[in-house]
Amino acid sequence: MNRRVLFLAVALAVLGLFEVHGAFSQTGSALRRRAVNLPERSKDAAYSNAILLGDTLYLSGQIGFDLKTGRVPATIEDEAKQLMDSYKRLLEQAGMGMDDLVYVQIATTDLSYYDKFNAVYRTYFNSDLPAREFIGVASLLRGGHFEMQAIAVRH
Repeated sequence: MNRRVLFLAVALAVLGLFEVHGAFSQTGSALRRRAVNLPERSKDAAYSNAILLGDTLYLSGQIGFDLKTGRVPATIEDEAKQLMDSYKRLLEQAGMGMDDLVYVQIATTDLSYYDKFNAVYRTYFNSDLPAREFIGVASLLRGGHFEMQAIAVRH
């Protein structure tokens, strides 16, 4: 299955328009779907930080901006740390941890940041790293250098 078809299936599953394996409990009743949001998320945001469906958490794309200033940190390492800290807190809101991540997609405005990002990224995991994609893009919101989206499964 190519990536576009997979992402479309995941998006439709989140919206409840497409049935995926595991979307129903053993009793046949639909699993509960709920939004998981960080407390500082703007009430005007046109998205949820994450959607929990059963034991699967679909995490929206986020950039690593400083919550106090609303700006991207001065260094690439600080931006990566801010991004990873934000994901860690979001996973904790859903009763999960970083090792529950099974798939991560990272977009960057400069592929030369790969090693600097990885030096921070690796410190957040205790066991096997999730499957991952690291792709280049032209630009990101708020002048960010990274945007990450992910899927986690409680284990």
